[in-house]
Amino acid sequence: MSQSLEQKLPWALLALRVGIFIVMFVWALDKFVNPGHTAAVFEGFYGISGLSSTLAAVLGGLQVALCLAFIAGLWKTITYGLILIMHAVSTFSSFPQYLDAFNNLLFFAAWPMLAACIALFMLREYDTKLSL
Repeated sequence: MSQSLEQKLPWALLALRVGIFIVMFVWALDKFVNPGHTAAVFEGFYGISGLSSTLAAVLGGLQVALCLAFIAGLWKTITYGLILIMHAVSTFSSFPQYLDAFNNLLFFAAWPMLAACIALFMLREYDTKLSL
């Protein structure tokens, strides 16, 4: 790897990690702030009805813990992989919205983020800036 790439790549991967963290962390906080929204998402996109606010908070707590480990760069194969899987499930479960593209434009933002999650997972060994 060239010296220039060797210097730039860790910073680029850190930028991906921070960007992905922001989205996933806000999604986690939403489970505490608006458990009704979480229940509606689980019912509408995953076919799981009757999600209680207690269960939403438990899921939110687990997701917060995962996000904090992810932003710290801990257990990269596990944390980056789980973030990738979670986002991929979310992206693919929204498939009907992609068929009505012009009424659901914001859903398309999931695709570049999915690409970022894939790239970060594939290059995780080079993600060393501000990583434990």
